[in-house]
Amino acid sequence: MSSRRDLLRWQFDLVWSLSQLHFEALTDDDTHWTPAAVSWTVHRGTDGLWRADFAETEPDPIPVPTIGWLTWHIGWWWSSAIAHAEGRPVPERTEVYWPGDTAAALDWLNTLRTQWLAVLDRAGDAELDAATSYPWPAEAGLTVAHLAAWVGAELMKNATEIGQLRMLRAAGPAR
Repeated sequence: MSSRRDLLRWQFDLVWSLSQLHFEALTDDDTHWTPAAVSWTVHRGTDGLWRADFAETEPDPIPVPTIGWLTWHIGWWWSSAIAHAEGRPVPERTEVYWPGDTAAALDWLNTLRTQWLAVLDRAGDAELDAATSYPWPAEAGLTVAHLAAWVGAELMKNATEIGQLRMLRAAGPAR
């Protein structure tokens, strides 16, 4: 590897390729499947917009997210990371809506991937060393390179959760 950017791009490409094993197999039935009595999902409002369940303080017990919720969650944090990296205001969580079906959600994530790759591809050492205040407070002293590494880790975590839910649904109820 010739640079930190190349390493971060390699990490991202690896995580993205692994996530496709699950993303490409998703159906609307998978996306809307409710895996537990206590779950977070996405709901269509009377205005036609899909909003996600959310609480500022994590409830006890922690709700099991649906795949729909997880794809919204990826879209929320990723669009926020991109906005921050590009110097734009980070959208409020309540301003980020789920697209409404699995195909549209995956198109959204693919668009975010393209936007993220543009952020990475134009990042040199100076950009990677710049301080960032997303998703941490500015006083944490972290950089855009930390943000890029976090994007890879967060995507891996969320894709793994999606994969686990997809496999649980396919396997059927316990005997």
